[in-house]
Amino acid sequence: MGLHDKHSFLKSFSYAFSGIKTSFQSELHLKIHSFAGVLALGGGFYFQITKIEWIVIILLIMGMFSLEMMNTAIEKTVDLVTRDYHHLAKKAKDIAAGAVLVYAIGAMVIGIIIFWPYLGI
Repeated sequence: MGLHDKHSFLKSFSYAFSGIKTSFQSELHLKIHSFAGVLALGGGFYFQITKIEWIVIILLIMGMFSLEMMNTAIEKTVDLVTRDYHHLAKKAKDIAAGAVLVYAIGAMVIGIIIFWPYLGI
């Protein structure tokens, strides 16, 4: 790997971190998901969940962040392509938002399955 390759490789991380920062600063839903993630992490520490449960929780949180960021990227791209109403643009945005909702519901169900036994209800 040459000097130019190393510079390009490191520069790609800079772009990725910039995207993460921008997403967290500008997207309300990402902030909401972050709050839910903090609650899940707090619950994990409080209840001393198993290693496998930690892996699942971390995968769910990171998956939610990633999917929400992809949804945002799709929305921004559609907005860049057209400011006018177009049924296909609406479908693209709605489908991306639907994917986030499906994942969020699944994550919530899995969270309930993991934490319910610890609640002693």
